[in-house]
Amino acid sequence: MLSKIKLHWQILIALILAVIFGYYTPNLVPYVSWLGVVFLRGLNMVVVPLILSSIISGVASIGSGSNLGRLGMKTLSYYVVTSLIAILTGLFFVNLLQPGVGANLGNAETIQSLPTASTSVSDILIRTIPDNVFDAMAKGQILPVIFFAILFGAFITHIPGKKQEFLVSLFDSIFEVMMKITMFIIRFTPLGVFAIVSKEVAKNSGSLGNIAGSLGIYMLTVLIGLIIHAGIILPLSVKILGKANPYKHFRNMATPLLTAFSTSSSNAALPLSMEAVEHKSGVSNKITSFTLPLGATINMNGTALYECVAVIFIAQAYGINLTAGQQAIVVVTALLAAIGSAGIPMAGLVMMSIVLTAVNLPLEGVGLILAVDRILDMSRTTVNVWGDTCAAVIVAKSEGETLNV
Repeated sequence: MLSKIKLHWQILIALILAVIFGYYTPNLVPYVSWLGVVFLRGLNMVVVPLILSSIISGVASIGSGSNLGRLGMKTLSYYVVTSLIAILTGLFFVNLLQPGVGANLGNAETIQSLPTASTSVSDILIRTIPDNVFDAMAKGQILPVIFFAILFGAFITHIPGKKQEFLVSLFDSIFEVMMKITMFIIRFTPLGVFAIVSKEVAKNSGSLGNIAGSLGIYMLTVLIGLIIHAGIILPLSVKILGKANPYKHFRNMATPLLTAFSTSSSNAALPLSMEAVEHKSGVSNKITSFTLPLGATINMNGTALYECVAVIFIAQAYGINLTAGQQAIVVVTALLAAIGSAGIPMAGLVMMSIVLTAVNLPLEGVGLILAVDRILDMSRTTVNVWGDTCAAVIVAKSEGETLNV
């Protein structure tokens, strides 16, 4: 009976059951939590070989360097502009609602295990070039893998006929096998989602009182910004720039978006996004394999918005009035931090140290928002993934492709 229900409905049912199970029977959660670990390990297992094979296959099929450059400029331009719009949306609402004014600093949690980070444009560019691509693959460093795959795919087009045909055929075949493995893992998504969410609910059920206090306004500010960006700005971009139906595309993306929400990981949702964008919305493999892996690494609309709101919330909580110039620094730094952020849970929280340092705010301020970060992490990751899929549709339409949306 359950097999006849569409996968996204299965995931939604699993989410609801997980909340009930985690809240009312927290003692039983350890017996099922291992399912979530196995599911995430399965998704992470396919990410690197899937990205490598798909990008090499896609770039090789794009053809000349001018085509690749045009495609790259369109994709990167869209990512930067939408991330900037997201940050400005967050900036507007955090100044309007001022959630940090009157916040109780005594509710701050300690941040013993949160590492600091430092980055810049030059640092991001340096980290893009791997000194050992196999080491980068082993460590799951996606940006260097993407860089190597783009180079490899581009130079395949510069070798003689039969050798070129062999390599293209080889990586096409590897990509197809990886998608078969991905589809097999996707079948277990409802079980993985149930285990992951029930564990988080059981762990955080005791902090509901704190959430209902001053942090409630902070959460509301972030969520309003995310909803405006995901529900209005991104669909309008799909409608106007992509000449496509954003509602139909959204329905096609139900499975990867629910998975992104449950796992708080863009990388974990990437295999499902690639499958849905290509096979449901009809975007070609060459566009899908280029835009989505790149987006999962550098296009963090939700994270960028969150970084901006969180930092200004912390400033308000400490009674520090940021000038217009300092808020401009927050905007620019949040954009860079989001680009350099990894597609893993809590990555945005780690990268926040960059933005706090830029405007001389105490790093201990992160402790103010730890209690509700997981909920916001789930929400902003969903917006990140939704933004990636919208980019794929828009770029595909700009390339003259006929889609299903």
